[in-house]
Amino acid sequence: MKKVILSAAIVLGGLSSFAAPAIATSQSDEVVMTTQEEYKEIKAEELPQAVKDALAADFQTATLDKAYVNAKLEYKLELTVDGAASTVYADKDGNWIEK
Repeated sequence: MKKVILSAAIVLGGLSSFAAPAIATSQSDEVVMTTQEEYKEIKAEELPQAVKDALAADFQTATLDKAYVNAKLEYKLELTVDGAASTVYADKDGNWIEK
């Protein structure tokens, strides 16, 4: 009789483990890396003519305070427009870049 009760307990215990709801855990070990672009300060005279022309055409009242360039030949221009500081980005062909 002990063997029957023990066998029934083992069978029921084994079946109950299959009836337990599965707990789904989702772990995301996602690493997002951003690179900070290194800009090197340059003189205003060193800007390409296309960038100078775009600056003169689109920002007539602006004063160029500082100019920077990175390895991709993208230019960071710090301007003063009507007393307010502003930063714009341009490529080597004088096209404005959104950053």
